[in-house]
Amino acid sequence: MTRIGLISDTHGFLDEAVFKHFDNCDEIWHAGDFGNDQLAAKLRKFKPLRGVYGNIDGTDIRSNYPEQLVFTCESVKVMMRHIGGAPPKYNPETRKELLLHKPLLFISGHSHILKVMFDQQHQCLHMNPGAAGKQGWHKMRTLIRFVIDGKDMKDGEVIELGRK
Repeated sequence: MTRIGLISDTHGFLDEAVFKHFDNCDEIWHAGDFGNDQLAAKLRKFKPLRGVYGNIDGTDIRSNYPEQLVFTCESVKVMMRHIGGAPPKYNPETRKELLLHKPLLFISGHSHILKVMFDQQHQCLHMNPGAAGKQGWHKMRTLIRFVIDGKDMKDGEVIELGRK
């Protein structure tokens, strides 16, 4: 069983409450727009960190994190990219990559819209944790916690960090 803390769109702002909410997590996954490597370093020091760069990230992040990650956690194939869209309106590159990799879990950020939904066409769960930072048009800063146990993705929780 692996407990995941999912975060995105911090844009250089890391709420100290993240450490409390992710304390029992085994890993943190960041779906892009870190904002700077100092923020990523704080997360890396706290827990093992996987992430992708976002459109606002500079070379400090892009040199350490790819545009897309495809990996397996327990028995779940995961694909993560910052800009991907959501079912059924993926961008063309994401649609191509979903068909190629056939993940059970697709994670994106960018929209600042919290979303967890099953994609019938691609037979995968889509998650976007919304935005945890203060930049952007969202009103509530959010995170997601969930568990991967074998092939099961369960115990999903939306965490509201407060208004920005």
